[in-house]
Amino acid sequence: MTETKKLGAWLPLLKTAGEQGILFDNGGADFLMAEDLSTNDREHEESIGLLKQIIRGSDAPFMAGGQVKRVEDVKKYLYAGAKIVYLKASQPENIDLLKEVSDRFGKEKIAVWLDTSESLSHMEEYDLLGAGSFLVSAKDFRGQNSSYPVYLLTEEKTEKELAALLAAAHVVGVILTKDAGKSSFMELKTVLKEEGLPMDILNSSVSWKELKLGPDGLVPVIVQDYRTNEVLMMAYMDEPAFNETLRTGKMCYYSRSRKSRWLKGETSGHFQYVKSLHLDCDNDTILAKVFQVGAACHTGSRSCFFQTLVKKEYDETNPLMVFEKVYGIIKDRKLHPKEGSYTNYLFDKGIDKILKKVGEEATEIIIAAKNPDPEEIIYELSDFLYHAMVLMAEKGVTWEDITKELANR
Repeated sequence: MTETKKLGAWLPLLKTAGEQGILFDNGGADFLMAEDLSTNDREHEESIGLLKQIIRGSDAPFMAGGQVKRVEDVKKYLYAGAKIVYLKASQPENIDLLKEVSDRFGKEKIAVWLDTSESLSHMEEYDLLGAGSFLVSAKDFRGQNSSYPVYLLTEEKTEKELAALLAAAHVVGVILTKDAGKSSFMELKTVLKEEGLPMDILNSSVSWKELKLGPDGLVPVIVQDYRTNEVLMMAYMDEPAFNETLRTGKMCYYSRSRKSRWLKGETSGHFQYVKSLHLDCDNDTILAKVFQVGAACHTGSRSCFFQTLVKKEYDETNPLMVFEKVYGIIKDRKLHPKEGSYTNYLFDKGIDKILKKVGEEATEIIIAAKNPDPEEIIYELSDFLYHAMVLMAEKGVTWEDITKELANR
């Protein structure tokens, strides 16, 4: 099976601190390459913090690097959320670290940026040391043969130029290094797909003509958060809105009140990026699972369904929702202390007390596991998870951070 080709965008860290919204509208880029342009340790830490913040707000995979001086730097980029960390061939200390970081973190997470033309001749050596892929300037790579996965960096944007670059053997992706945020990657990929290149675009398995439309020619669309399955909103599509959604990868609807199409997030910046579209058994309703930026509702609420009409008490069984609810209560206690609260007692005593309790609860799990009654393990694990969440809140770690890290493994 032919490997899908990727189009990515270059993002210089530190220079984009005030332009983070650009990442929410990456135009369908398959990944983003972040280069840390820091010149000292303080700026480096700022870049790491900015990278983590941007990755949290963007759903595109990241490749990061630029300031690797020790193994700890690679770990920081990975902990910030990067899928791949690259080392620069022009920096001997980076190559000295190559085998160690590849063995420790996995070859698939380490790339080498061949940032000098002479370093191209060392690809086999770097591969043996543990490079999983390579970044190369398209100008340096012309006419070269490679048996290793290569990402080409280029300012070229025309479909013809990009098609020629992507068609080369073992080129797995192209990174646009100029005005990347303003490029429509989804549209570019659609054209490249028509040229015969395997690209990741949205193709519906059912045509609009096969849908059962309402008397107004519209189809209702239910929108869910793709991670939690939370229902965010309900809207309608006409055929142009449906086609626009497929073309751009962003949810587009038809407004019955305004009698016109509208791109969700066009004015607010709260775009909805398509993860999947599903059709019900009667072919008359679409279920869209999306990555929601910001709030789905015009009122500022995350979901449009925030008004409770009736409610019967029940236990929430969605694990992530349970964890998020408990974590939310713990965070609220930290921000708004409550007299007599055990959670506030832990926060008041500080990190050493919290760590002591986490250690004690871990020991209790081990003891419970030696006993035949599984109920003891359930009880002790619950205690441990609660104290772990107090630690998470104290250190500013969220369940989204944890679930993303687990998904990356």
